Amino acid sequence: MSFLRKILFDQTSRQGRIFEITIQSLIIISVLNFSIQTIPDLPLKVIDLLDLVEFISVIIFSIEYILRIYFSKSSIKFMFSFFGIIDLLAILPFYLSLGIDLRSIRAIRLFRIFRVLKLLRYSKAIDRLKMAFFEVKNELIIFSVACLFFLYFSAVGVYFFENEVQPENFKSIFHSMWWAVATLTTVGYGDVYPVTLGGRIFTSLVIFLGLGLIAIPTGLIASSFGKAFNKDDE
Repeated sequence: MSFLRKILFDQTSRQGRIFEITIQSLIIISVLNFSIQTIPDLPLKVIDLLDLVEFISVIIFSIEYILRIYFSKSSIKFMFSFFGIIDLLAILPFYLSLGIDLRSIRAIRLFRIFRVLKLLRYSKAIDRLKMAFFEVKNELIIFSVACLFFLYFSAVGVYFFENEVQPENFKSIFHSMWWAVATLTTVGYGDVYPVTLGGRIFTSLVIFLGLGLIAIPTGLIASSFGKAFNKDDE
């Protein structure tokens, strides 16, 4: 029992390190397997092989999940923890698909992508990332609220400039939100754009505003990362 506990929770030991690398490799294989399965017109032998890989992956992930529940200090606490939920979502689609045609509930397949998040458990960089975001969480909340305000302001502005000349593209403020997101983030897909002089001037202001907004969180997070790395080194 202590041997299994050491493998699961002690990544500093040789056995724990081997287990960690094995699970990481299996996660990557599973994600690649999931991606290959989306290729149309695969030969039947390839499909059978992919199904076998999926089955083996789910069995191993299921055993790991059960063992972590069993050996955790608080099974309930682990099950409702972030990694406990991720581990469950990683295997849930397979068991839900038993006896069910997934073509009728295709959204369930999406949960398989949560297997990628299992890698977070084995990454020390995630601890630094959490520390960095925690350091500036209040600033990021304020920034997010400001972004929502500017997003709405941009949608309202372009709606009043463009609604009369482009009623199909700017039917309402809600329809204008797509343009606001694409412009404020400076992506500018070009599928919806202003044609009036006032709309173009307004768009220019929004673009410059978007450039400034992007720079704010970048600076905050970069500074916070620097502090997190320094603390980690200390």
